[in-house]
Parts: sequence; structure tokens; C-alpha cells
Amino acid sequence: MVKVLIVIAILALIAFVAFGQYVGVRNTLVTKNEAVKASWSQVDIVLQRRADLIPNLVATVKGIAQQEQTVFGDIAKARSALLSAGTPSDKIAANRQLDGALGRLLAIVENYPQLKSNENFLRLQDELAGTENRIAVERKRYNDTLQDYNTYIQKFPNNIFDGWAGFKPNEAYFAASEGSRQVPTVNFAPPAATPQSTSPQATPQPAPAH
Repeated sequence: MVKVLIVIAILALIAFVAFGQYVGVRNTLVTKNEAVKASWSQVDIVLQRRADLIPNLVATVKGIAQQEQTVFGDIAKARSALLSAGTPSDKIAANRQLDGALGRLLAIVENYPQLKSNENFLRLQDELAGTENRIAVERKRYNDTLQDYNTYIQKFPNNIFDGWAGFKPNEAYFAASEGSRQVPTVNFAPPAATPQSTSPQATPQPAPAH
């Protein structure tokens, strides 16, 4: 009988320790998961801010570059996909498409010198650049928080308890291509002066419209 009681006591102690560890892991997972959600909400806010700026930016460009219908259509579709996306993964994918479409829009500015002197366009471009910087900051913060969560959940013995607690790794990383990260930067500085002919016929010509 004494041996039986000892075995029961040992098993009870093991169960108590395991339960205590389970509770600790679960509480930590809850905290880290909520941090991921909070960090994503900040990303979502700045993505929405950029989406709100785009229609006015497109309208301004369209007033001068009406023939760029393909670019305008791509932006409209990408923006619609971003606004209708329901999960972080879907929004990240839609945002990647929007990055590319927006980059093509800003690239055509070089073909329309009128836009570089358009006060409304310059104001919107400045607001967009500020939003892009904020997106970069919040995106990194979100990725760091998500990585911390995923690292914790995959460590032993946490990976034993995570399923019991209803948690699993989250792979919704905000990863954009290098090209799309560089897209929003547009240089509006005047080109460096180049040697000009002293001939009176050397008159600068406006950039052709495409």
C-alpha cells in the first residue's frame, strides 16, 4: 500500500509540474499572440492610409496622363484586393501587387514634366512618401514580433503544449521584394546641368508623352 501511495504521489507531482508548465506556456503564448495582433493592427492602419491617398494621386496623374489606362486599372484592382482582403496573409499579398502597380504609376511621372510642378501632386507625393516610411517601420516591427512568437512556439517543450493550448505557428510574414520596397522613392530634383551648345538653336525640348 505504501508503495502504491508513493507511486500515486510521484505521478501527482509530475502531473502538477506538467500542468504548471502548460499554464505558463499558454499564458506566454496568449501574450505573444496578442502582441502580434496589436503590431499587425498598426500595419493595417498605415496600409489603409496609403490606400486612402491613392485615389487622389491617381486622379491628379490621370488629369495629365490620360493614356496610361493600363497602370490606372492595375492600381484600381490592387487597391480593391487590399481593401477586401480579410486576413493578414491576403493583405500582404494584395499589398505586394499594389507596390508594383504604384511603382509603375510613379515611374511614368518622368515622362510628364507638368506633374513635377503640380502642387497637388507634389503634396500627395510627399504624403505618400511619409506613409511609405511609416509602413516600413511598422512592417519591421510586426515581422520582429511575429518572429518572436514563432520562435517561442517551436522551442521545446513549448511545442508540446502549443497544440493543447490551441496555438500554432503563424507564417504571415510581411515580406516584399527589394524592388517594391524601393518603388515609392521618386527624385523630383532637377537634373544636373550638362554642357550646352552656345548655338541659339540648342533649345530644350519637352519630354515626349507616352
